[in-house]
Amino acid sequence: MNSVHSAFTIVLASASPRRSQLLALSGADVHVHPVGVAEQTRPGETPESLVQRLADAKAEAALTAAHDAQLVLGADTIVVKDGRILGKPTSAEDAEAMLMSLAGRTHDVLTGLTLIEPASGRRAACVTLSRVPMRGYSQEEIRDYVATGSPMDKAGAYGIQDEDINPVDLAAFADCYTNVMGMPLCQLGQALSALGYRPPRDLGQICQSYGRHVIAPWQGEVQGAA
Repeated sequence: MNSVHSAFTIVLASASPRRSQLLALSGADVHVHPVGVAEQTRPGETPESLVQRLADAKAEAALTAAHDAQLVLGADTIVVKDGRILGKPTSAEDAEAMLMSLAGRTHDVLTGLTLIEPASGRRAACVTLSRVPMRGYSQEEIRDYVATGSPMDKAGAYGIQDEDINPVDLAAFADCYTNVMGMPLCQLGQALSALGYRPPRDLGQICQSYGRHVIAPWQGEVQGAA
């Protein structure tokens, strides 16, 4: 049986301020180390396979920065509408087009997480999917929101937490809020537990406090466990 670690350091392989803020809520010691990974989709690759592959690649690329850290975490989030993957907008016009295509409709947000324990090579990985209903915001609201610059670093050109537009119909939303932000804390907590780590704070409770959703059973896999 694995021993339980209640104090540990995580290297986060991401430049996302939202991911680092959410991860810091765990109480773990977080070191941010962004990595460059090509994010092109491979022929025939499903959205689930894509986010898991990219999360794996990011975690592996950050292993050189692990030093004395107990864990390395890679994450990737994509927006999928009608089978098409929406990345970060390339221009204000692109952001406006993305937001208009999402208005009043439901799409999927998927986040892949990969935790690696450098000392042992063990890893836990999962993909979390949320169905996201958008409200029917107006073209004027879109223009005002894009003018703030906030959509430009976000997949799908929006943040569920952005009060400049409040894009999601939260009354109809029933899945993981923090997943749409890019870090499903409920699944992260279960991934940590699967590797024998217990955060100082309850990630499941923190995740529930963010939005209306039920914490799903652990949907990932553990590799290299003793």
